[in-house]
Amino acid sequence: MVKKFFTILILISSSLFAQYNGSKFMIGVNAVYTTSAKIYLYPNSSDVVLRNTALPLQGIVNPGVYFKYKLSDDIILGFNTEMMTKTDVGPNLTVFSGNKTVTINVTDGFMLVPLEFSIYYLLPLSLERYKFLMGGGAALYYGKHIRNFGDASVNSTETQLAYGIHVSVSMDYLLTNDIIIHGGMKFRDPQFTVKNTYTKQVVNYNGNLLDLSQNSFVSKINVDGVAFDLGIAYSF
Repeated sequence: MVKKFFTILILISSSLFAQYNGSKFMIGVNAVYTTSAKIYLYPNSSDVVLRNTALPLQGIVNPGVYFKYKLSDDIILGFNTEMMTKTDVGPNLTVFSGNKTVTINVTDGFMLVPLEFSIYYLLPLSLERYKFLMGGGAALYYGKHIRNFGDASVNSTETQLAYGIHVSVSMDYLLTNDIIIHGGMKFRDPQFTVKNTYTKQVVNYNGNLLDLSQNSFVSKINVDGVAFDLGIAYSF
C-alpha cells in the first residue's frame, strides 16, 4: 500500500513538474528586504570590546535581478545579483578641532553586490499554479564602505572579496503561462574587510576646519539578516 502511494505521488509530481510553464528559461526582477547588517569600525583593535562594537543597520531594501534554467523536471539552476546600499548617521568619528578632540556625526554605510549561484529542487507538494522550491548554493560578494561628512568622503582602496553559502525557500505563482509572481526567504551571512582612505586630511565640517587623526582606517561589514524577496518573472 505504501509503495503504491509513493508511486502514485511520483507520477503526479512528474506530471506537475512537466507543466512548469513548458519552458526552460526564466528571467525576473525583484525587491529584496534584508532585516539587518553590521559595520565593525575597529575590527583590528587590541581592545576586545572596541573590536566587537558594531554599528547596526536595519531594514535594507534594494533591487535585484535573477535568471533560472530548468535542468530537469525537478532541478532548476539559478543566478541572482543585487545592488545593496544602506547608510545611517551617527557619532562615529573623533577628530581634532584646534587643540582638542571632538566626536562628530558622519554618514556611515556600505555598498554590496552579491553574485549568487543556486540549485533549486521543485518540491512534490507543488500544484499546477503554485510551485514550491528549496534551494542553496554558493556566492561571491564584492562591496565597499561608505562614509561622508562635511566636504570629505572615503575611497575603499583595498577590498577583501568574500564568499559564502546560502539556503532558501520560495514559491512561484503562475499568473499566466509566461508571467510568474515570485516570493522567497533566504539565509546568508556574508562578511568582508575593507581598507578605506579619506579624500582629504583637513575637512570643512559645518564651517569649521577639522583635522583627521588618521588618513585611512579598516572596517568590516557583515550582512547577517534574513533576506525576503518579492518579484515578477517571464518564462520562455
